Amino acid sequence: MPRVLIVDDEPGIRFALKRWFERQHWTVSEAGDGQTAITELLASDDTGESRVDLVICDLHLPLLSGEELLRTLMVSRPAIAARVILSTGDAVSDAAPDSALAIHPHVLQKPFELNTLKALVTSIVS
Repeated sequence: MPRVLIVDDEPGIRFALKRWFERQHWTVSEAGDGQTAITELLASDDTGESRVDLVICDLHLPLLSGEELLRTLMVSRPAIAARVILSTGDAVSDAAPDSALAIHPHVLQKPFELNTLKALVTSIVS
């Protein structure tokens, strides 16, 4: 079964996403802050492979922002970084050249439709 890590400081959003992914037959892990997420993402199984196939990460998180998490993964686990979906309720702009949003193609604007999520997930893990 594919594995997803949902990183959001809002329990309601994590719960809703968890239910949706479980209905799609995914194994779900959760983190309420960026530091917990990065610990999970940098861990590996006995083969040295990541324990997750996809990450959905809010941009604004306590302890370590979604952008900081993505930048860390770009250096230490680029294969995982390519499978990160950043989610945000802010207006997304790539005007700032040093922003992770300017160099990362997978951004999900909140609120989003489940069909939009499904299409993005399919494009990343297929």
